[in-house]
Amino acid sequence: MTQKQDRMTVHLDGRPIYDIVLSDSFDGLEEELKKLGCAEKKLCIVTDSNVAPLYLEDAVKRISGCCRSVTSYVFPAGEENKNLDTVRGVYEHLILNHYDRKDYLVALGGGVVGDLCGFTAATYLRGVGFIQIPTTLLSQVDSGIGGKTGVDFDAYKNMVGAFHMPKLVYTNVSALKTLPEEQFSAGMGEVIKHGLIRDRDYFEWLDENMDKILRRDPETCKVMIMGSDVIKREVVELDPTEQNERATLNFGHTLGHAIEKLMNFSLLHGHCVALGALAAMEICRKRGLVSEEDVRRYRHLMERCGMPASVSGLCKKDILAATKSDKKMEAGVVKFILLDGIGHAFIDRTVTEDEMAQALSVIM
Repeated sequence: MTQKQDRMTVHLDGRPIYDIVLSDSFDGLEEELKKLGCAEKKLCIVTDSNVAPLYLEDAVKRISGCCRSVTSYVFPAGEENKNLDTVRGVYEHLILNHYDRKDYLVALGGGVVGDLCGFTAATYLRGVGFIQIPTTLLSQVDSGIGGKTGVDFDAYKNMVGAFHMPKLVYTNVSALKTLPEEQFSAGMGEVIKHGLIRDRDYFEWLDENMDKILRRDPETCKVMIMGSDVIKREVVELDPTEQNERATLNFGHTLGHAIEKLMNFSLLHGHCVALGALAAMEICRKRGLVSEEDVRRYRHLMERCGMPASVSGLCKKDILAATKSDKKMEAGVVKFILLDGIGHAFIDRTVTEDEMAQALSVIM
């Protein structure tokens, strides 16, 4: 189990790129922005209609004291708004407010906000800097870290995107207090996934400390977030543009994204990933890679966290068809992520439609 820290640095090719800072409040945000030299920059806060009433006023107040000027762009909350139309709205705001290449965007919110804001930053004026202030558990442990940005195209998840590293990730752990139960549960889908793919000790620690985690004990949650962030950082540093090792972070995503698409995003991303992971574990079990007990423990953790262990209203044929439109396809073959025991994931290109169909039986 990784030791608790309050700060870590993400490196690429041996060079420090950005810091991930964990705090109990927004009190340290101004100091971190000053370190980035924001005094002469304009900053645009991009957020959604759920987060704005909670944190936008405080963020504007803190950021305005350490930059040239600050504006905000608020779009309607929901995965259905993570699209090029919303990006167009942000572009227009930036153009009308005369943002130039030296200015920054600030993503204040969850995964939808971070993905969309990051993509806008990657493409506005061929790339401007941006800062992540993740406010959901899922964004604090996964989507806010690593520089993968993107938006959905029609019903195709993250089909338009870019790799664009942030300048800073500032995580206020106390934001979890205002997070709805369902959103916290969805974030736990990604947290547990990290233990499954890379660190059995972390998986065991999660199992042992789940009562405290579900009570949202601040110190326990901080240790948990840092544990997940360490795993995400290690994988990103090894493979920043997902050529090989980073693909293991997609455990559960092939079937999970298909389910998410076919449910018209009515199921949260973390829940869909957890369902996809449970089906993937069934493939692993049938191949003799994990035990029946491993699958049982994972399902039990899902249920303790309030995640759905099954989905209804879909047919296997449609799910399998949807996997063929997944962005993880390579030369017409699905890059499926499997486990060789808890704590070790690998890429497999031999998973058949029949295996996927049989695995779907455990969640349908």
